[in-house]
Amino acid sequence: MGRQLTKVVYKADINSTDLYQVIVSDADIYKKWKGGDKTIPLTDVVDSFQIFHTGQGTQGIMGHPSKQQLENDFGTHKDVDVVTQILEKGEIQSGAVKDGYSTTNDSKNNTNVVSAGSHRGGGHGGR
Repeated sequence: MGRQLTKVVYKADINSTDLYQVIVSDADIYKKWKGGDKTIPLTDVVDSFQIFHTGQGTQGIMGHPSKQQLENDFGTHKDVDVVTQILEKGEIQSGAVKDGYSTTNDSKNNTNVVSAGSHRGGGHGGR
């Protein structure tokens, strides 16, 4: 069985598909922090200060938001301030993480395929 991934998800605008996420180190520590124990350092709450964003809802591909997106939705682009707002206003979600990753090229058995074109020379496919 895979390990657990805990994240806090925040939707800045209810009418938008934009979602922001922060990965949490430990769900119990996060719950204590959110419950009012602000003596717990943020470095103990979050896995990192990386902020993930998708404009396609929960099924979208996660990327990193621009400074302008952060300014528009949080009033700042400073990672500590944005992470704090996401932790305070967001909802916790947990799920299993696969131990291995696959790609669409697994059938190639980790070999490189080179298309060299025609053997007649010129490097333009024999044209």
